[in-house]
Amino acid sequence: MSAHTSCHCASMSPGYLASKRALSNKRRLVTSHLKNTALILLVSSSWLYHLAMGMRNYLIEGVSGTGKTSVCNELQRRGYHAINGDRELAYQGDPETGKPTDGLTHEHHIWHVDKVKALVTNQDEVVTFFCGGSRNFSKFIDLFDGVFVLEVDLDTLNRRLDERPEDEWGGKQTERELIARLHQTKEDIPKNGIIIDATAPLARVVDEIVRQSDYSPTDRYTQSKHSG
Repeated sequence: MSAHTSCHCASMSPGYLASKRALSNKRRLVTSHLKNTALILLVSSSWLYHLAMGMRNYLIEGVSGTGKTSVCNELQRRGYHAINGDRELAYQGDPETGKPTDGLTHEHHIWHVDKVKALVTNQDEVVTFFCGGSRNFSKFIDLFDGVFVLEVDLDTLNRRLDERPEDEWGGKQTERELIARLHQTKEDIPKNGIIIDATAPLARVVDEIVRQSDYSPTDRYTQSKHSG
C-alpha cells in the first residue's frame, strides 16, 4: 500500500471522523451562542434606547396672553400629561433663593424647583408638558428635553387681553403695559426656544408642538443654547 493510500485511510478512521464531528458541533454551538448573545444585546440596547427616549419633558413658555393655558387644556383633552405650572407649581418668592415673599407681583412669580425636579424624574409618563411662565426658569430649564415658546403679534395679544376681566392678570392697564413691554423685549422668556406661531387656531398650535416633540425628543434646546 502506498504512503498516500495509508494517509487517506488514516484520515477516514472512526476516531478521526468522530473528532471532526465533535469539532463541527462545537463550532455550531459557539456560533449559535454568539448569535443569541448578539440578539440579546440588540434587544437590550433597543429597550434601553426606547426607555431613555420615552421619558421626555418639555416646557411651553411665552408672555402672558400667548395661549399657554389654552394649550395646556388642549393637551390634557387629548390625553397628554400636561401640567399648568402657573396653577400647580407657582408661588410668590425670590427668583434667586426661592424664599417666599409677601404680596403678588410679576417679578416674584416663580415655580417650586423641587416639585419640577420630582415631576421631571417621574418615570410613569411617556412625555410631560409643563405649561406656564416663571421668573426662575433658569434654575430648572436644563432639565427639559426641549422648550417651546408661544409667540403672537401685538394686535393679537391686545385683542386677547381685551377679553380678560380686571381681576385676572393682564386685565389692569398697568399689567397690560408691562406685558406689552415684555412682548417687545422678550426678557422674561427663555432664549433659543422653539418658536411656535400661536396666532394659528389652537388645534394647529398643539399639533405643531406634538409633532416637534415627537420629531426631536433629544435636548434640542440645550444644543441651541450652547451654540447660540
